[in-house]
Amino acid sequence: MSDHAALAGIWQIESAELSGEKMPDLVTHKIELHLTADTYAVHFGSDIADQGTFVLGDHPSAKTLTLTGVAGTNAGRTIPAIYRFAGEHLHVCYGLDGTAPGAFASQAGAAHFLAIYRRKPPAS
Repeated sequence: MSDHAALAGIWQIESAELSGEKMPDLVTHKIELHLTADTYAVHFGSDIADQGTFVLGDHPSAKTLTLTGVAGTNAGRTIPAIYRFAGEHLHVCYGLDGTAPGAFASQAGAAHFLAIYRRKPPAS
């Protein structure tokens, strides 16, 4: 299965950190990442907060995901990220400052957003 196919679906954040600070569960549990073959949409509750396109790539140390925002909070921005699958989880570290993260970590002073997602089961 290709990574495009493996990524497609709806992902619920289980935990997240921004610049070394853990985000409150009350906030993170309202965030979903909807992925298709080449588009993304970030839902906060019933609202779409951010959406755009993405491309996958490879770096010697990690698989890469580059987002290009077209609407919402990141419209006009390019955000490099690294990702990996870990069992049922998807780990993504976003470089919000436009710099690709070198590790799956979010440290104070770095504009890195580290999110751990779990795939939502399809609605029945």
